Amino acid sequence: MRIPKALCPALFLTGLLAAPAPQPPPGGAGAQSSTPATTLRAQYKWGYAGADGQGKGTLNILLEPGTGRTVLELMGLGERLVLLEGDAASGYRVQIPRQKVDQRTATLGAMPLPFLPQVGSPDALRRLLAQGIGPGVKVTRRDGLGPVKLRYDGRDDRNKEVTVWLERTRWEEQRQP
Repeated sequence: MRIPKALCPALFLTGLLAAPAPQPPPGGAGAQSSTPATTLRAQYKWGYAGADGQGKGTLNILLEPGTGRTVLELMGLGERLVLLEGDAASGYRVQIPRQKVDQRTATLGAMPLPFLPQVGSPDALRRLLAQGIGPGVKVTRRDGLGPVKLRYDGRDDRNKEVTVWLERTRWEEQRQP
């Protein structure tokens, strides 16, 4: 199946989540950011370049510890391209309006996405964002909170080169009571 160019930023995230990420050493970079006792709200600008053209937009992420609640919203040109939401107790749902996809699974790792590899877990997503760890990912700028700019060079399902950029614009952690 051909990957719509507007959905390739989600490929960046979910493709990387399928691979297990090593844990940082205690007190190492990103250790504080990956503390599971905090709710994470993050926002990224994304850009995409591939054989089908170029695109850009916004990626909004909410991760809540304990419950596994995850919300991932991919926006482009004023429309929602992908909404993935759910938690460990009730399961996960992905909606892709352009493709009329509305699917549910019991776990995030079992999410059947027709244009993406299976995702791992909310903890794997947190590690990717907080530490920049994943195959094909290069962190191009960091600050005290972790990676600010990430770049992924890979190939789509037709074996054509694609590049996805993420630039963090918001990073907010809130301790759980």
